[in-house]
Amino acid sequence: MRVDHVSYACRPEGLEATTEAIADQLGIEPVKGGVHPRFGTRNMILPLTGRQYVEVVEALEHPAAEKAPFGQAVRARSAAGGGWLGWVVEVDDLAPFERRLGRRAVPGQRVFPDGRVLEWHQIGVKGLIADPQLPFMVHFDSDPQMHPSQARITDVSLQGMCIAGSRDRVTEWLGAPVETALQDLDVEWRYPDGTPGLLAVAFDTPDGRVTI
Repeated sequence: MRVDHVSYACRPEGLEATTEAIADQLGIEPVKGGVHPRFGTRNMILPLTGRQYVEVVEALEHPAAEKAPFGQAVRARSAAGGGWLGWVVEVDDLAPFERRLGRRAVPGQRVFPDGRVLEWHQIGVKGLIADPQLPFMVHFDSDPQMHPSQARITDVSLQGMCIAGSRDRVTEWLGAPVETALQDLDVEWRYPDGTPGLLAVAFDTPDGRVTI
């Protein structure tokens, strides 16, 4: 169990402009992601070290974005001005989460610009919608070389996060100490004055610490 990526819902200026703004702060050249047909979304990728990455995601004008929980979550966050949508944990086995949540993981796929297809299963987006401090869980089915972090070599790493929420609540959600997923990340927990969720993400870059 480990943090796989952090997800940012695009701002009103659109996917490319939002991605470029974040990429400029981090000193990373963004990579075109592709379309998620099942969710009605598309993304761009900012690869990081340690098999992690930043996903900037946009809801499409597509029926799937109205029906799929992930599309709904992205559309709602962008409609509120955009910003951090949440954090995602990669796990070896989704079965324990399926049993605890009482539903099956859903398949996801992203079609690369060159036609290749990245496939995975995920669960927990409904939890994210109800309580945005909670991560959702993912298990990749495709070859590890297709993992989004492998799209480009960078020297920028995920350093930490600021989460409005409760360490105990997330531990309960994961069914394991939250530190298991966070590993060496520096995480600040703040009691939420309003809506809980991911407030900020910190990165180590060659030019120093950058917090977005």
